[in-house]
Amino acid sequence: MGKLTDMKVRNAKPGIHGDGAGLHLRVKDSGAKSFVLRVQYMGRRQDIGLGGYPADLTLSEARDKAHLLRKLARQGKNAREERDREKIVIPTFKEAVGKAHAELSKGWSEKNAASFKSSLEDHIVPKMGGKRVDHISTADVIAALAAVWTEKPALAQKLRVRTLQVLSFSKARGWRKDALPDAREISAGLAKRPKGGNFAAMPFKDVPDFTADQLGKEDTSGRLALLFTILTAARSGEVRSARWEHIDIDDRAWSRPAELMKTGVRHTVTLSEAAVAILERAKVLSGGHGLVFPGSRPGSSLSDMTLTAALRAAGRSETVHGFRSAFRDWAAEKMPTVPAMVAEMALAHSVGNKTEQAYLRSDLRDMRRALMDAWGRFVAPSVSGGGGNVVELARAG
Repeated sequence: MGKLTDMKVRNAKPGIHGDGAGLHLRVKDSGAKSFVLRVQYMGRRQDIGLGGYPADLTLSEARDKAHLLRKLARQGKNAREERDREKIVIPTFKEAVGKAHAELSKGWSEKNAASFKSSLEDHIVPKMGGKRVDHISTADVIAALAAVWTEKPALAQKLRVRTLQVLSFSKARGWRKDALPDAREISAGLAKRPKGGNFAAMPFKDVPDFTADQLGKEDTSGRLALLFTILTAARSGEVRSARWEHIDIDDRAWSRPAELMKTGVRHTVTLSEAAVAILERAKVLSGGHGLVFPGSRPGSSLSDMTLTAALRAAGRSETVHGFRSAFRDWAAEKMPTVPAMVAEMALAHSVGNKTEQAYLRSDLRDMRRALMDAWGRFVAPSVSGGGGNVVELARAG
């Protein structure tokens, strides 16, 4: 039983009043009162403030808190650190993503910073965003990654790294004590991926029917973005980030700044009649300013899953990225007189060795335009004006 009583605490004069077992009431000359616990840690005395009286805790609450901290001290733990841990507000994973992004992105490019945040918010936060970071286990990470692990392996790899980055940041901030989930254990707990790193692609012969089906449905930002992706053979992220100021409809050109490109090099896409027709439809939805294909929230871009949803709704299992392969296969089989580097340039790939690149000063714009026009007529003859006949280009002489 302690030496202090509620009445003694209320009436205590300036000085230190012991309750026993290391618990003391400290009263300042001003009359302010607080409880202090004295324990030993690594052979040294620690005076640990427990809180003020009566605003923070009562005598009974001070005894309970002192009992807990004494027990931890006997176990060899730092009682002061354990007390301070209680003061730390542990964020949820969703909150930690925002905090990690705000701090870590200071050293990243704008594109990488945006990709880090949007990918986690689109794929991981919906699965475990509400869990505190100190409660997240390997099983939680596995469950969050399962939906994209085999379907989008490249994205899944990035998501695994970024998820662990957030948890590592959380541990550094004192929000998490346990070791981070092991990357190898995460992989071991997920489905085995098919061999080969290629993206599943729709056979190019199937693309016209798929496109015609999509053109006959209601115009949505996601559906139009998918059609534009097909017609330009662009990457999904480039289309989702496209802005009207990048588009010159009169010149039928889409000039993509370096920060949007995977290669980090500015690239201009030539637009077919069919691609321009999609842009005209998109202008009705977006008003012709800002993002060409905006998301549902004002100022937000579409997620990659939005484009994939149209494929899945049509019963297709391929990836959006696979349309680039479909374009390349079509160019090889149906446009054999076109030099391979023209199709590669259309895909914004680097062509030739260093010597060839040094002497190649042209971007082959005219040849690329003819190739993309032919692709547009093949894929979407109903909005191409010139019908669906493919005319092979003359071999460069």
